[in-house]
Amino acid sequence: MPTRPFAASALAVLLLASSGSRTRAEDLLSRVEAKKVLTVGTEARFPPFEFVQDGKIVGYSADIMAEIMKALPGVALDRLDLPFQGILPGLAAKRFDYVVTSVTVTKERYDAYRLSLPIADATMAVLKRKGDATLAKPEDIAGKVVGSQTGSAQFAALERLAGTLAAEKKPVRGLKSYVDFGDAYADLAAGRIQAVVNSLPNLLEAVRQRPDVFEVVLPTFGPKTYFAWAGRKDADSERFEALVDAELAKLNRSGKLAELQRKWFGAAMDLPADALPVPEK
Repeated sequence: MPTRPFAASALAVLLLASSGSRTRAEDLLSRVEAKKVLTVGTEARFPPFEFVQDGKIVGYSADIMAEIMKALPGVALDRLDLPFQGILPGLAAKRFDYVVTSVTVTKERYDAYRLSLPIADATMAVLKRKGDATLAKPEDIAGKVVGSQTGSAQFAALERLAGTLAAEKKPVRGLKSYVDFGDAYADLAAGRIQAVVNSLPNLLEAVRQRPDVFEVVLPTFGPKTYFAWAGRKDADSERFEALVDAELAKLNRSGKLAELQRKWFGAAMDLPADALPVPEK
């Protein structure tokens, strides 16, 4: 009967349409809009990107997120303040919806997570005590004890630089890891270590806060690197992550991102607005 194939085809189309609608209705963006809450993980000990002031999480990322939340009317933002070492594992375990903290883009993270468009420059640099004439360039960490954050891209960059120096028979005296950079800066100020490796914007903030104590060693070292936010690399998160990228691109092109950079860093940064550059290995 000619009607049976037609009926079967119509039923298949209806089932597919129903399945697609159900998937759309149950994805992350739809759940966030239905719950009216977006829960994100952050490390509020990374000024000027994210830090606590008067009991609230403030900073460059907080200001960006306030702009992005305008695209989610009626949705409240719930920020979980966590140690950095637990943030990406927490995202993978679905303990929260998204990561709004400064994630340095690396090849490993690029492959494992859906990283956003760049939010800031993250190129590596060295911090020293002001007036330390023995540190005139990054390679001068040879023979010194240098600190950075445990499990961070900054610590990995320090290890690579130390490895290069060791191959040149100019080894560092020691590498010291810290749960957060505040402890590393405290040890540097006290003379317990001789340098700290972090991303340039953060080191400039450390100098701005304590210009009588710290000084940045220039030039920077390593490849051009960026900070991004992170989501899960799955179909469930695609529409939400596309919304974040679209809003970041708008903020970049409108000049709002540059305005916030001048507010928090004292200068604007040149960031790609169309795609996250694929990091080097």
